[in-house]
Amino acid sequence: MAQRSTAPSSAEPSAGGTRAPAPEDLAREQNTEQRRRGLLRGPATRLGGLWLLLVLTVVVCALSIAVGTRSIGLGTVWQALTDSSLPGDEGVVIRELRVPRTLLGILVGLSLGVAGALMQGHTRNPLGDPGLLGVAAGASAAVVLAIFVLGVSTPSGYVWFAFAGALLGSVAVFAIGSSGRGGATPVSLALAGAAISALLYALVRAVLVSDQQTLDSFRFWVVGSLAGRDSSIAWQVLPFIAVGLLLAVVNAPALNLLGLGEDVARGLGQNVLLARTTGILAITLLTGAATAACGPIGFVGLVVPHVARAITGPDHRWLIPYSGLLGVVLLLVADVVGRVVVRPGELQVGIVLALVGAPFFIALVRRKKMSAL
Repeated sequence: MAQRSTAPSSAEPSAGGTRAPAPEDLAREQNTEQRRRGLLRGPATRLGGLWLLLVLTVVVCALSIAVGTRSIGLGTVWQALTDSSLPGDEGVVIRELRVPRTLLGILVGLSLGVAGALMQGHTRNPLGDPGLLGVAAGASAAVVLAIFVLGVSTPSGYVWFAFAGALLGSVAVFAIGSSGRGGATPVSLALAGAAISALLYALVRAVLVSDQQTLDSFRFWVVGSLAGRDSSIAWQVLPFIAVGLLLAVVNAPALNLLGLGEDVARGLGQNVLLARTTGILAITLLTGAATAACGPIGFVGLVVPHVARAITGPDHRWLIPYSGLLGVVLLLVADVVGRVVVRPGELQVGIVLALVGAPFFIALVRRKKMSAL
């Protein structure tokens, strides 16, 4: 005779008389909550909102090419883009300066917006920033050493040193954060990132205070700017950003399960270690490439995911593309503002974002309209 199993099923009452929720029930409740949250609650409306955001991105890109110290009409911009033989200074300005600058802004905005969404999702921290893993500190230390030891003096020379430093910094953070009994957890990674960043920034300051020439070269990189970068830098970082964006898309469903808790995610068949590693690798590639190309740029990865979450809810399948496009819009708008407000000079995009992003984020917190993570 076959023996009847005595193991309690997910539908049977527990010892206390109440039924323990099964992982499938929790996942269903989360999907219902995701549909309820956010301004756009259905797949059709979210898709429509994404198309509108794409149109806004195109408009902002056009403004980035047309507006600057010297404003150029959209008709001339179109002629310069479609006819490479168009003579005159305006054609050179558009093709050689503003188009590469705008393309780089698109790549960096996408990278920082998506990396911010991943970082806040994995750490469950509303103040999570892509630089929390020691990426910015590692890149800064590598650039300082490249200037001080090797005499590197151009952005195209900084980019590979910055990217290598970003990778080494994140590897060190992950190694230290994984060394404990519980392995790599959001808390251990955040603490390791803070410790490594403090150590590397101390090294940076020690070099800068001892060498004035290094300080003069480093301060133009560390402020964060799209200016002075040619198209070669965009091509250098493009493969890393492409891989990082692909990993972010793959990581989105796992992040939704991790939002239920690691035990529930494991119960639903999710490999938690693989999901964490994939997310951290994506954050490192995206943030490292953006920092290497333009220097440390703050507030994009911090503010943008909160705005996107208020629109889409916490579903990372929608949150990630919204964050990427909003990052592009915010970065390019800040860059255009920086070109206009101090004509004929220019205010770097990192400074504009700091001036605008800090009050905006404080307003978000005070109004309590940030969606829960």
